[in-house]
Formats: sequence, structure tokens, C-alpha cells
Amino acid sequence: MRFLFKKPIFGYVIGIFLVVAFTAILLSFLIGHSFVLIAVLLIQFIVLLLFLLNFYDRFIKPVNKATNTIDEIVKGNYRARFHHPTSDSIGLLSTKINSLARNLSEISIQEQMQSEQLSTIIENTQSGLVLIDSKGYIHFVNKKFITLFGNSSKAYQGYLYYDVLNNEIIHETVQKTFLYERNIKEEFTHFKGLDKYYIEIVGAPIFDDRNILKGAVLVLYDITEMKKLELMRKDFVANVSHELKTPITSIKGFAETLLDNSADQSDENKEFLEIIYKESNRLQLLIEDLLILSRLEKENFQLVLSTFDVKEAIHEITPIIEHKLTEKKLSFSTDVEPNVELTADKEKVKQIMLNLIDNAINYTPEAGEINLSAAEDDESIYLQIKDTGIGIAKESLPRIFERFYRVDKARSRNTGGTGLGLAIVKHIVEVHDGDIQIESEVNEGTTITVILPKVTGSKNILD
Repeated sequence: MRFLFKKPIFGYVIGIFLVVAFTAILLSFLIGHSFVLIAVLLIQFIVLLLFLLNFYDRFIKPVNKATNTIDEIVKGNYRARFHHPTSDSIGLLSTKINSLARNLSEISIQEQMQSEQLSTIIENTQSGLVLIDSKGYIHFVNKKFITLFGNSSKAYQGYLYYDVLNNEIIHETVQKTFLYERNIKEEFTHFKGLDKYYIEIVGAPIFDDRNILKGAVLVLYDITEMKKLELMRKDFVANVSHELKTPITSIKGFAETLLDNSADQSDENKEFLEIIYKESNRLQLLIEDLLILSRLEKENFQLVLSTFDVKEAIHEITPIIEHKLTEKKLSFSTDVEPNVELTADKEKVKQIMLNLIDNAINYTPEAGEINLSAAEDDESIYLQIKDTGIGIAKESLPRIFERFYRVDKARSRNTGGTGLGLAIVKHIVEVHDGDIQIESEVNEGTTITVILPKVTGSKNILD
């Protein structure tokens, strides 16, 4: 009978006792015999107690078991089960709770497997990964990152990124990712002992379901092998071009000498000499352009900066292009705002304009028009070359800055172009931290806009 004094049944026993006591008070006025009164009250107490025990066993006790089972499930014990033999509402509750536990167990196992798979992939990927929250604290770094930068994960996790990552490019990438809320890509070199690594870093913002910025993930690619191959290619092109420069100059010079003294030569020999001279001249131009590209692509390449008037620079290049313009009967006009000054490498900027104008001349039919304009805003200078030439098809636009790519191969060869002019322009613009845009319609013309910052970055040497 001890269980009658345990919670919660003891409260119900007290309630029954109070009911019996209240009944005794009422019956005392109707039943004068005390023995009969006690018997009636005792029978009432026993009946109510038996009803209570039956109610407790059928409803209260199962509900308590169900509650305890749910508590275990909430704690993560998905093996907890609640069994009830009847098929009433409590039995249905038992079935539902056990079904919920099994489903949660299966989901937990699947999540654990997926988490382990994802963890394995992240830890063994060949790219370094860093997870940063919205306050700048590092939450995760993978093995590749630790391999590149040393220490252990504990040396990074829980710390502000700028306290433990001693690299300005990484700092700038994180700041730009949070500021602009878009993917940011940068490159930097990293030294580990005597080894030099080339790293490409991509910062990607992380948003929640409400499109609120929650953090950023940094992906660091080791592009050392790719860079080494690229440097080998550049060195090979530069060395071959340099070695070919002298013999091509000699061939051209001897051909020119023979042509100057060709009175005793047959017509056939003269024709061959002219071909030799013409092709050697093409090779010389090609080699010169390759050498220019090689110099621009060098890691230690530095611009010779000076502040100059754009209008003055345009006047300096005009005599160089006048002969070609006259030959093709092309109209050339300029539209330059007054006092437009630029701090950049003047010779390189002039080369941009010369290459673009020369390109426009080659691809504009006779009696066509070419316009060179220069404008400015608070931060940039805009150089625009517009022509009424043959134009460029849309599918070719993404490739026109590739080396040796020709929109019209037959026409390009006839004009004597090397196919490197626009590639040189692009490299010069890039080393000035600028941008280049192009718009074109077939048979209507092409407009190329070069955007240069008014003052090129301080990483270059100011003359």
C-alpha cells in the first residue's frame, strides 16, 4: 500500500478522503446509527479508491511513461520506447511515440552519415577552407589550410581572423566580401620556409533564409603548379623571341640591301626578295609584340608613372597614324575634354591608343570614320575609340583579347597584323588597374572603351 502515499496518486487519495468526509457530514443527518454510517462510508471509500487505482493504471501511469519516453527522445535517446497493450487512445499514443522515435533515429543516422561524408570531403579537399562568422571569428579551418599556413585548428578557431591570419590580401578579401556581399577573388604569394606558393583566394558571403549576411567562407586554391607552367611558357616565348630577333633583323637587312641593288637581278629574283623582305618584316613585328607581352607579364614589371595631359598624348600619336588614314581615305576625329590629366605610364597609354586606332584602321573600309574621345569623372578617365568598320559577331566578342585570335583570319593576314595588338592592350590596361569594354555590331562598327584610374596604384614606381 506504500504506492498510495507516492505522488501523484497521494493527492488523489486525499481528494477521495475529503469526499468521504463531506459525505459523512451529509449522511449524519439521515442515518442515526453510527455503525451503519461507518460501513457506508467505508464502502464508499473502497469503491472510490478502486476506481482511482483503475483510472491510474489505465490513464495516469501510461501518460507518465509516455512523458518519460518523450523526455528521453528529446535528450537524444532515440532507442527509448513506450509499450502499452491496449488498443485505445493510449495504445494509439504508444504507437505514434514509437514511430516518431524510429523515424528520428533513422534521420539521426542519415544526418550522421552525411555529416561524416561532408567532413571527410572538406577535410581532404585540395583547397584550403576557412569559415568566418558575421563578427569576424573563425569557426572552422580544414587540413589543407593548416598544411599551407601551419599551426593547428585550435590556433585559429575562436579567434578574430585579423589576429591570427597575417596576410593583408586575406584581410582585404574578407572585408570586401562583407562590404560588397558578393564573391571576391584575389591572388597572393605565400612563403613556407624556402618554398614559394601561389595562392588564389575566393571569398563567398553566406546568407540565411531571410537573405541576411551570416558570415563568409574563404576558399584558397594552391595554383603553384599552374603558375610554374605559365612562367615556363612565358620564359620560353620570351627566350625564343629574343633569340629570333637578331637573325630576323639580319634577314630583313640583307633582303633590303639586295632589293636596293637589284638592277642586275631577274624579275623572278626580285619577286622572291620582296617576299623575303615582306615576311621577315611580319616576323619582326610579331617578335616585337611577343617581347612586349613578355615584359608586361613579368612579376616584377613596374610602370614608369608620370602626370600628363591626355590631349597632349593624343597629339603626339596623330602623326604616326596619319599615313595609314590617308592611304585608306578614312576620316579621323577627336573629342577630348579640356584639362583631362592622368597619372599613368604615358608611353604605355599611347601604345593603347595606337593599337586600338591601328586595329580600327585595319577593319574599317575606305571612306569610313574613326573617332577618339576622352572624358573623365571623379575617379577615372574614359578613352573611347569608335569606328564604322566591319564589326565583330557576338560569339567572337569574348575571345578578341586572346593571343592570335582573329575575327577575319584572311583579312587580318592581309593587313599585316600580328594578332597580338588587343592582347597587349588588355595587359597594359590590367597593369594600370583599369578595365576595358567593347560593343560591336556586324557591318555597323565597333566601340572600345578603356577605363583607367586617374592615379594608378602606389605599387608602381612614380617617375
